[in-house]
Amino acid sequence: MRKIFYTLVVFVFLIAFSFCKKDKGLSNYGNYPNDIGKIMVTQCATSGCHDNISYIAASGLNLSTWDNLFKGSKSGSSVIPFSSKFSSLCYFINRFEEIGPVNYPTMPLNKDKLSKEEVLLIQNWIDAGAPDINGNIKWADNPNRKKMYVTNQACDVVTVFDSETQLPMRYVEVGIDPNTTEVPHMIKVSPDGQYWYVVFTNSNIFQKFRCSDDKLVATTSLGANFDWNTCIISDDGTRAYCVAWSSNGHIASVDLTQMKLIKNYGGFAYPHGVGLNANNDIVYMTAQSGNFIFKLDTGFNTVQQISLDGLPPSSSASLNPHEFLISDNKQDFYITCSKSNELRVFNIASETVTQIIPTGETPLEMSLAKNANKLFVTCMKDTVGGANGSVEVINTVNFSHQNIKIGAQPHGLAVDENKNILYVASRNIYSTGPAPHHTSVCGNRNGFVNFIEINTLQVKTKKTELAADPYSAAYRK
Repeated sequence: MRKIFYTLVVFVFLIAFSFCKKDKGLSNYGNYPNDIGKIMVTQCATSGCHDNISYIAASGLNLSTWDNLFKGSKSGSSVIPFSSKFSSLCYFINRFEEIGPVNYPTMPLNKDKLSKEEVLLIQNWIDAGAPDINGNIKWADNPNRKKMYVTNQACDVVTVFDSETQLPMRYVEVGIDPNTTEVPHMIKVSPDGQYWYVVFTNSNIFQKFRCSDDKLVATTSLGANFDWNTCIISDDGTRAYCVAWSSNGHIASVDLTQMKLIKNYGGFAYPHGVGLNANNDIVYMTAQSGNFIFKLDTGFNTVQQISLDGLPPSSSASLNPHEFLISDNKQDFYITCSKSNELRVFNIASETVTQIIPTGETPLEMSLAKNANKLFVTCMKDTVGGANGSVEVINTVNFSHQNIKIGAQPHGLAVDENKNILYVASRNIYSTGPAPHHTSVCGNRNGFVNFIEINTLQVKTKKTELAADPYSAAYRK
């Protein structure tokens, strides 16, 4: 009996020892998979580099644990699950041009560099979702997650932001031709938050993605013409109206349930922005080169031109209306005029301009913070006061306004009223802008996103770098 007792004690001791040994191993490697953790913790999260003490001076990137990795760095997310080619960490550990982009200085700094096998191991881990030791993938736990979407024109990808952290969480490849840059120009989220849609200036396709998992649902052709610049989704989410900007511009209507083209109609001189009235039975388009807007029924049977300055409609006038945004009460359109540097308020019922508000240079895109009664307008070419672009903030009650210098060629913007944050996408396509933190697979000059606190209008110090030419933004509530 005593022999059996001692045997049991030894057995229990061995089991306990094995569990303690395993737990100790997991602790040493910060909840990474062991093969990844051995690299991250012993070669990267070391004293003076990316550990708990030194990480602030190391671009703010803490690699001591899997959780810390996904808190990001000073330039945003260093690892994007399922996308090593848009994960900047890979650029800085890689010194082998045949397997991907190479950025300097090569990490680990002043130490032995990673082997090709180690770099490939990390790349493959990221492409598999960068899971932790238990197989958990960051940001994969909530299909109803609030998100922000930003198109990157030079890369044919859409950056997906997590609303809670304002960090890039995914890069979604869009388009259908891997050998051509199809230029995703505008992105829209359906009113119910279930789908997002993209139009392309170098393709005639229109794509639909699911918001829950950001997977492609369907692709359809818009028919004749490229240069599809803009689109709008009906309030019930069943129709889209897309506009092609050219000397022989077109408008196309799409059945979003079936993802089929209903009608393509042309003959417009440089149409651009598109809007719908409150009943969704009238479509409006801006005449980008002119002083007027187009008014059509949704079947495209009748077309009318409406002047915005009291003069006869003309394609050589001085306004150049660019974009529409309907007011919160759906009684007015806000219309940016990119040549006259102003915003015009157009009353839909009377078909007259009721307010003219000056803006910074080249006002383009708009986003409305309904709860704060604020309209935000990007002024991409504003150079007043040494600016490299600005955002005009307009009070929608009394039309007072102020200008905020921000970004480098700011273009797309979108409001997240859940977090009271305005996202401002800066193209940063000229050398006058800030030097990027890193290159990428589709261009050396990345753009970025700035953030403005909606209530105080304070520009946040953080700036998140994306891929090349971030252009259009949309929020998923």
